[in-house]
Amino acid sequence: MRRIIPVPFVFALAAVAACAQPEPSSTVRVSGHVEATEVQVAAEVGGRLLELRVAEGDRVAAGDTVARLDTRDVELQIDRVRADRAAASAQSRFLQRGARVEDVRQAQAQVDAAAAEADALATELRAAQSDFERFDTLLKANAGSRKQRDDALARVDLLRERERSARDRVRAAREVVSRLEAGATREELDGALARVAAADAQIAALEKARGDATVVSPVAGIVTEQLADVGEMVAPRMPILIVTALDSAWANLFVPEPLVPRVALGLPATVLTDAGDRIPGKVTYISPQAEFTPRNVQTADERSRLVYRIKVAVDNRAGTLKAGMPVDAELTLP
Repeated sequence: MRRIIPVPFVFALAAVAACAQPEPSSTVRVSGHVEATEVQVAAEVGGRLLELRVAEGDRVAAGDTVARLDTRDVELQIDRVRADRAAASAQSRFLQRGARVEDVRQAQAQVDAAAAEADALATELRAAQSDFERFDTLLKANAGSRKQRDDALARVDLLRERERSARDRVRAAREVVSRLEAGATREELDGALARVAAADAQIAALEKARGDATVVSPVAGIVTEQLADVGEMVAPRMPILIVTALDSAWANLFVPEPLVPRVALGLPATVLTDAGDRIPGKVTYISPQAEFTPRNVQTADERSRLVYRIKVAVDNRAGTLKAGMPVDAELTLP
């Protein structure tokens, strides 16, 4: 027995089948422009620009030396600090080692010499005092001159001062002997070691400054702008060059709002140049907000439409794409 399906039900099945079929894929073309990362190349230190090894338009690799600053002032500072460190190190070794027998013997010899001088001056002082007393007695008896008495008094005063100074030298020399025999104090040794450590820190900082005077490019790319000339004084972190990393250039493209739901991250794309180049890439960014088409894209009618910006990354090691270049892209939408 043949079964007859009612016509309305047939239409319903057809409608369900039509809804179940996926929307056919389509290729759309969108427009935009090329962008690339621009890196300002600068030295960490300031100084006179001594050498530029690249010019605008040159290709550089990451780590290539592109410029050098004058380091003569830094070299002089390093030499001075190294000399200070050597003196502090020698003193610390002396304090750690302690006095040698010969050091003590020499210090004691200085004590003996100072004491002998003081004793000799004391003997002269006693003789001068005796002469003064004799001339003073004669003057009082009207048998001598006042000048002789005054000269004798002046000699007494001079010898007394010299003898006092000699005794001071004896005491100072004996203190040196005592310190040598006792050894250095903890504070003296710590002070000498601290001066060595401070010099080491200064040398490390100066050597880093010397190294920073050699300027390298942090990225691979093309030198697109020179901002300083040889002989010019540059400040720390003042840009000297601009390097554009064209190898990792990308295309900023603008997709009409109705098509955005069909664009996904990782979607293959082909970037097209006016010269006919076709460069494969993929979508790596989709803007979360709509915007009006930029004024540098297409016609006035299209500029009034809402679009979403997407980013298509490409392999541009051949250097085909240049920053700011207008491009199109073909997207195969699911």
